[in-house]
Amino acid sequence: MKYIIGFIILLLVIIVTGYFIKKKYYREMDRLEAWKIDLINRPVLDEMSKVKQLNMTGQTEELFERWRSEWDDIVTVRLPDLEELLFDAEEHIDRYRFRKAKEVQYLISKNLQETEDQIKRILNELNELVGSEEKNRVEIEQLRETYREAKKELLAHRYTFGKAEKQLESQLNDVIEKIQEFDDKTENGNYLQARETVLSIKSQLELIQSEMEQIPDLLHEFQTALPSQLTDVRDGFREMEQQGYYLEHIEVEKELSELEKLIAVCLNDVEQIEVDKAAEGLKDIKARIDVLFDLLEKEVHAKHYIIQNEKETEQLLLDLKEGNSQLNDEVNEVGQSYHLTDEFFQSRRKIEKELHAAYKRFEHLAAELEDNDTAQTVLKEELAEIKEQLDAVRNDQEAFFTKLHALRKDEMEAREKIQELRKKIAEAIRLVSKSNIPGLPDDYVFLFEESKESIENVKKQLEEKPLNISAINQFLEIAVLTVEKLVATTTELIDNAFLAEKVIQYGNRYRGKYSSVSKGLEEAEELFRSYDYHKALEQAAATIEAVDSEALRKIEALFSKD
Repeated sequence: MKYIIGFIILLLVIIVTGYFIKKKYYREMDRLEAWKIDLINRPVLDEMSKVKQLNMTGQTEELFERWRSEWDDIVTVRLPDLEELLFDAEEHIDRYRFRKAKEVQYLISKNLQETEDQIKRILNELNELVGSEEKNRVEIEQLRETYREAKKELLAHRYTFGKAEKQLESQLNDVIEKIQEFDDKTENGNYLQARETVLSIKSQLELIQSEMEQIPDLLHEFQTALPSQLTDVRDGFREMEQQGYYLEHIEVEKELSELEKLIAVCLNDVEQIEVDKAAEGLKDIKARIDVLFDLLEKEVHAKHYIIQNEKETEQLLLDLKEGNSQLNDEVNEVGQSYHLTDEFFQSRRKIEKELHAAYKRFEHLAAELEDNDTAQTVLKEELAEIKEQLDAVRNDQEAFFTKLHALRKDEMEAREKIQELRKKIAEAIRLVSKSNIPGLPDDYVFLFEESKESIENVKKQLEEKPLNISAINQFLEIAVLTVEKLVATTTELIDNAFLAEKVIQYGNRYRGKYSSVSKGLEEAEELFRSYDYHKALEQAAATIEAVDSEALRKIEALFSKD
């Protein structure tokens, strides 16, 4: 019984599965059938009827016959064959031959796609033919009008085109021949070939219009404007030569001769309607003329610069020579009173060397100006460099004078600083005396003696001849640091002595109550009498704070009042 039930279930599964598979294949069959019907209903005949309105000769007749033959083949052969394949596929599906059905469906789909592509090609070719006829009809009238305008322009302004007029007329004759060729092709039904002719006419007329726009301007440039500019260059060149300019390096005549030949070549290009080539030549010629003008102009500017700066530079050179002489005298004078380092002498030698080099360069420049066999631009650059070199020498001279003056300034400042430090030491002594402290600790006495000694060291350096400013500044720096330390230590010493005495006095109130306080204050008093006021203050403060944590705050309040 179980086997029977299992067999029934399996059979049901197979039936249900087969049903859904068949349904899937039938959906594909419906799609293929709809595709076939859509192909049959394509408006090929309607589109072909439009062709009959054209001249049914030549190319048009050939194309029409080919399209009609292909469409007849599709309708009478290809699609009926597909119908039989559709029946075969349905039979395979009904008999559950799904693999065979799939193969037939693939073949049907492939044939339908080929038919689809063939129909699209026929329709595209139809539309191209009909569209070409419509475009040709519209555009050819525009092109005829463009031709008439160009012909009219050429006849009315023949003189503006010079010898190029014949070439332009020949090109226009070619256009009218192509227009006649278009009419012949259209009359013979060769609309696609006529379309190519229309595009050729359009391109040729655009080129002719561009040439007719450019040629008058190019002729003006090559026949009038450029020769005039060459004349200006030649006249300017000769005038500058008469004024004494050296211009052999520019080779103006050679360049002008080459430009004249190039202008003749470009003019011939214009006459032969090689407009683009002539336009490039025009750019080159203009650029080379600009270079000539620029070179001549630079020579003029260079000469003006030389006229304006030659005397000024010569005077600057004389002033620097005089300044160098004064500098040497001052170095000798200062050297008797001050010790000058090697750096000073190296700087002086550098100034002398640069000044000598500048003087030699200026002498050579003056000789070249006299000989007048060097370009003004070259001489101008040389003069500018000499002037720059002299400016640098002047700056070095000024810096050197400043250093010499700084030596005397450093000496005066050192002497003034010594007086200031002596006053600070005297003030420290006055403060110590006024404070009435019982004595001074050994380290303070040593610092006091060291401060006096450091001042004496500076004083000895100031008495030496010649003075060594570098050594003076070194000793002065030591003296300043030592005295400043003495002043700070003096203030700290007096403050500690005062505070230690006050804290001990405040702590006496606790002596009778606490033996530890009595002992600690005795140690503080001993330190105080030994002049160790800092440790005495620490000892007294620590002793009192041990029995009264608020004692220090109270003492601070009292000290603030004092």
